[in-house]
Amino acid sequence: MRIPDPKPLPLPVVYLASGLAISYYGYSFFISAPALLYALLILLIIALSFFKVLTFYPSFRSICTEKLCACPNKALYSVRQLSRFTLAVTVGFVLGFVVRHSVPLPAQTGLPVEKVIAVSGILREDPRSLQRQSGIATLKLQEASAQGGVRTSAKGSLPVFFPPETVPTIKEFGRGAAVYADGILTHTDRGYLFRASSVHIVKPAPPIEQFRTSLRMKLLAKIAPLDKQGNPPVWSSLASAFLLGVRDDLDSNLTNAFFNAGVAYILALSGMHLAIISAIVAFLLRRPLGMRRALIVGMIFIVGYVFIAGSQPSLVRAALMYIIGSCAVLGFLKRHTLAIVSMAFVIQLVFQSEAGLSLSFILSYAALIGMITLGKTLHGLFKGRLPELLNRSLSVSLAAFIVTAPIVVFYFGALKPIGIITSLFILPLASLFMALSLAALAGSFFPPLWNIFDPALTLLYRTIESIVVMAARVPGFSFSNPAPVLFASALLCIALVLILKHDDMQRKRIASFT
Repeated sequence: MRIPDPKPLPLPVVYLASGLAISYYGYSFFISAPALLYALLILLIIALSFFKVLTFYPSFRSICTEKLCACPNKALYSVRQLSRFTLAVTVGFVLGFVVRHSVPLPAQTGLPVEKVIAVSGILREDPRSLQRQSGIATLKLQEASAQGGVRTSAKGSLPVFFPPETVPTIKEFGRGAAVYADGILTHTDRGYLFRASSVHIVKPAPPIEQFRTSLRMKLLAKIAPLDKQGNPPVWSSLASAFLLGVRDDLDSNLTNAFFNAGVAYILALSGMHLAIISAIVAFLLRRPLGMRRALIVGMIFIVGYVFIAGSQPSLVRAALMYIIGSCAVLGFLKRHTLAIVSMAFVIQLVFQSEAGLSLSFILSYAALIGMITLGKTLHGLFKGRLPELLNRSLSVSLAAFIVTAPIVVFYFGALKPIGIITSLFILPLASLFMALSLAALAGSFFPPLWNIFDPALTLLYRTIESIVVMAARVPGFSFSNPAPVLFASALLCIALVLILKHDDMQRKRIASFT
């Protein structure tokens, strides 16, 4: 006898991701938890598994039918679903321990901090220029040196600050190059960092990384061509940030304005940027190739784009969701938004274990889950009260703000509610700016076309700059403790759900009466 499904439930991957998140972010708590807690959890799993097996026996189903409950099918289904949920959460819980344990350790040199005078290793990321013209990159440590010629093997990740005169060379060799740096190792509240006085390239990056760096530098040069006075277009720094995630030349005042206006997330490569690129690719390929082939080519293009732009956590998340979503459209997976997010979360943590500790990763997934869950609630609440175009934008922006507010306060100690309104204006303008930047990049191969896009991009840049600077002047709210914000956000989410339910009931009464 097949037990009917009274109500569709989330797919097991959602439970799997939940268990993974619990153990990954609660790792410190669980490794110190008493053995009794784990014993009780094991007994619970065994009991649920036992009951699930019993539900397949006719004799047990007859007992339920005749003696135990009035709704046997529903009871048997609940037991099976509970067992399914528990198994998925347990697998995710164990996987979370494994993934968190594999996170690269902080820098370990095997020498006293004050005695380290040089380090060597592999550049793990693209070097970046800071506003003071110095550079920074993360080094995968291999060796550490002390005075007297003492050398020891080292491991872990170490942020290294490079002197200004070495930045062009470091950028030219790029990610994957082996470097040797002289300087001073210091310890701060955020861990170890190394201030280099000189840097030497020990070994070039592998050929594939050399190709990537070369292509990346050529694209940046195309985005920012120099005029006769040797100056790039005023908008080129923002275009470089939107297209390749390079914010080295972005004006520090504008960067601060984006942050104070509550829209700093727009500068980080994420789903918005990838959605624009994928939409353009789909528009160009769908008619000549058809939808299925266009999706496959689009997935290949997105993988290549992420390879060139770099593996920023928010960008990787967006790319994974695009690929998984495309597979769902092609019929290989179920179309379940929360399941797609969960699958991307699991895959990214398995292959990028350290990414889960970065703020961009946490905010990216938190905002997305808020949009999917609370955003739907807000959309239903505003439906009929606001124009649909404004409703879609406002509900998504407000949902992301409410869910991420405790995280933002925890890391920055302040909230910028003006970002909810600012994003309504900046997001469409930023999307248009990015589309025109891509067109200008293509037009840079044909100089006459470049002259068409340059004035439009300059105007858009100035408009975005004016709006962001104006919004940045609106004061925010400072908090010394994120707990009240967390409580207020949870209370607001519950209240919104209850209001929507009451609103739906009221509308049904009116519809029935009518």
